[in-house]
Amino acid sequence: MSYIKFESEKLRSLCYDAFCKIGFSAEESEIITDVLILADLYGIKSHGTQRLARYYQSIVNKSINLDAKPEIVFETPVSAVIDGHSGMGQLTAHYAMTLAMEKARNVGMAMVSVRNSCHYGIAGYYTKMACDAGFIGISTTNSDSIAVHTNSKQAILGSNPIAFAMPADPYPFWFDAATTVVPRGKLEVYNKEGKPMPEGWAIGSDGKVSSDAEHVLECLFNKTDGGILVMGGNTEEMGSHKGYGYSMICEILSAITSFGNTSNHFARVKGQGSTLCHSFIVIDPKIFGDAELMKKNLSVFMQELRDARRADENVPIYTHGEKEIICMKKMLKEGIPVNMSTVAEMIDLCNNVGLDSTKYLGDVDVSSAKVINYDKLYK
Repeated sequence: MSYIKFESEKLRSLCYDAFCKIGFSAEESEIITDVLILADLYGIKSHGTQRLARYYQSIVNKSINLDAKPEIVFETPVSAVIDGHSGMGQLTAHYAMTLAMEKARNVGMAMVSVRNSCHYGIAGYYTKMACDAGFIGISTTNSDSIAVHTNSKQAILGSNPIAFAMPADPYPFWFDAATTVVPRGKLEVYNKEGKPMPEGWAIGSDGKVSSDAEHVLECLFNKTDGGILVMGGNTEEMGSHKGYGYSMICEILSAITSFGNTSNHFARVKGQGSTLCHSFIVIDPKIFGDAELMKKNLSVFMQELRDARRADENVPIYTHGEKEIICMKKMLKEGIPVNMSTVAEMIDLCNNVGLDSTKYLGDVDVSSAKVINYDKLYK
């Protein structure tokens, strides 16, 4: 499946205008759009504008509550539990991380957990918020049950990403990864492209490794056996139990501390909302002493990692977050590549909300694009 490049500001305008048309305020639309566009600029195409159609379908089916406002249901000086009431995940998460940052400014560190939320985009967006303000930021989330844990063929855990960010020069340490081999969005991309997945990403309904993205997605849609493997694959010899454990940590921090639903009890029901859970941890480096010296020490260590002797002199060594910043500079200059199926979805979205797609995308022929039925995601 082919890709076409668009200026980031064109995509930003499309997203912002679409969310405003859907019914979000200007400020809300700006936050949601910023999360999506950062993912695209960082090269995380599984969580960028390719999610637009799914978000719109969720709003139409009312698994995302357009009018919901996050509510603090329990609070101490160092913590809070928020009920998102099935509101847009980016808005609930932005509110929660902002609250955690405010508390950390007052008491040095804080944790806020969230229940009854929706997909919040890349976890690293929220740790970047904290890092940009000089804090150490950590965020986790659970998801729909798509992950097959060690020795199982039933998906009970979610993709359960964890993100961590800390200030450093010339690049912050910025880590954001699912605890599965890949997130479901990667399977959706391969399905749109009509390409076989790499071996070792997932297993099919028979419990055997599968490279058929469409089949594995059908397993997840229909809640039959099969799913995406946790980090380490499907054997303990390759470290499957480690990915299993990391995923459990995310469930505990997100769902258990918020008294919300674990991934296997996640609900995305038409008219009844969504029940994802998140966590946000903020630490002020000043509670350990000289914050600037700490930043300098991390910067030196990361440079030592980049300067290490290379296994292949032609392949550079990167630190976490460096490649994303390099990618962003390239995307801003050359444009963001968008899968043709996603372009078709954007055009449909514009038609549905009353926007002229040619204003943002030009006159694009999408007649050969593969159509994805996202309505199957909902009960």
